[in-house]
Amino acid sequence: MKKLENKVAVVTGASKGIGAGIAKSLASEGAAVVVNYASDKTGADKVVAEITANGGKAIAVQGSVAVKADVDRLFAETQEAFGGVDVLVNNAGVYQFTPIEAVTEDEFHRQFNTNVLGLLLASQAAVNSFGDKGGSIINVSSTVTRITPPQSAIYTGTKGAVDSITQVLSKELGPKKIRVNAINPGMVETEGTHTAGFIGSDFQIEIEKTTPLGRIGQPDDIAPVAVFLASDDSRWLTGEIIIASGGVR
Repeated sequence: MKKLENKVAVVTGASKGIGAGIAKSLASEGAAVVVNYASDKTGADKVVAEITANGGKAIAVQGSVAVKADVDRLFAETQEAFGGVDVLVNNAGVYQFTPIEAVTEDEFHRQFNTNVLGLLLASQAAVNSFGDKGGSIINVSSTVTRITPPQSAIYTGTKGAVDSITQVLSKELGPKKIRVNAINPGMVETEGTHTAGFIGSDFQIEIEKTTPLGRIGQPDDIAPVAVFLASDDSRWLTGEIIIASGGVR
């Protein structure tokens, strides 16, 4: 029997990159997966098509996690398609590295609204969907909270909040049989890191120099960690922050 047979998972920001990798891996272990996306319908549909072509179950649902009405609709459509939720992966996130002189209110709110408020809204909805059986919430954070790179004050601030919220909610939701853990990836090669100019940059070179395993990550380096946290294999883990970075600290 597969590890996630008869489970239902919602993965936010799953049209590409780490989220897409997690969605496909959860499906490969038997979960019915809801592929949430904000704007990339083509990407989300591609992920769903790949899952279903391999015999899995998946649907794509549009919605911004920063908007409560969208989050409510996401979970309502999940309920309609698959029933209650067992796993939530809070992967949706945005980032931009900006020197302190260039910080703006708009950029602050853009990142905090998605990375922090969105995580809270989705977690709130998931708690209502889990029911008495409990569930697993997996937050995708970042090793920026450990390496604190220059010009990342806003982004690192959002992920510091994610780490803290993970530990708060693990204590708050433990009595409801809900486990809350975080994965903190290092630099991962995705569409986003290509677009941001990180791939092939001096920053990538510096990261690789300080990474014991000598390379940056790929989405399929992160996805198995999410499968572990979603499954009963991690039934005694909550409030943990798992650094999936090839050893970089």
